[in-house]
Amino acid sequence: ILKQVVTPLKVVAANSALRLRAILDFEDDDEEKRTAGDEWLFEGPGTYIPRKEVVIEETVRATVIRPNQAIRLRARKETIDRQGVARVTGEEWLVKKTGAYLPGAYEEVVDVVNAYVLTDKKALRMRSLRTFKDDFGVTRKNGEEWLIKMTDTETHIPNVYEEVVGVVNITTLTSRQYCIILDPSDEHGRPQLGRKKLVKGECSFFLLPGERFERGIQNVYVLGEDEGVILRATESFKDTDAPDEKDVERKPGDKWMIRGPAEYVPPVEVEVIMKRTAI
Repeated sequence: ILKQVVTPLKVVAANSALRLRAILDFEDDDEEKRTAGDEWLFEGPGTYIPRKEVVIEETVRATVIRPNQAIRLRARKETIDRQGVARVTGEEWLVKKTGAYLPGAYEEVVDVVNAYVLTDKKALRMRSLRTFKDDFGVTRKNGEEWLIKMTDTETHIPNVYEEVVGVVNITTLTSRQYCIILDPSDEHGRPQLGRKKLVKGECSFFLLPGERFERGIQNVYVLGEDEGVILRATESFKDTDAPDEKDVERKPGDKWMIRGPAEYVPPVEVEVIMKRTAI
């Protein structure tokens, strides 16, 4: 007695597959033992011949990965991916190889990720979502932030364990400009909280994560012969710009004047009270 009407065989096209599930334990034509609940793919091109122990769950189609793109995959259960890497349930990873990618039986496509294009005037500010080793071989701690610049790579596809906080524009100072950076980073990229850093032009740089300007970009004080600026020390320091060309030890609260003609950039330990012109 026929259990169901005669149906045509399924023809599976190239770059597609049938996701199959065993409903009974059996051994297939390749002598591979299947256990009830197992899932696997029948990949095209080909004609699928059904078995009573197997049901078709769905048709899976390949996702096309274009240049500067990647697909983000997630493991539905423990599996071995197409690169032979063991994946645990819920784990996510990227596939960047250009071409058609057919997800495995226990893989699902989460998203298609486009690359960010970097220029000499723009950088990416990144944040780590967990401790991992990034694409450049650097171990990043959970919550750590850093910059990726064009000197590192021309394009960047964010890893599954990092996120893009924003795009940072380059800061350019002319020879008549300066700025003071608060909480500057050291040579290892660690913020030095409470410190200040004076940067004089002509130069270009990116503000690192955690850094900020005290008052933005400032113009150098250009003093004529009848002009001067009154200064006050905010902390102790050795003044190398003293009028008598001798180093002077300044203490917090000390006041003095710089007279023109001169170009003056106040150190981080000094504030300018006012600019005066002789009568």
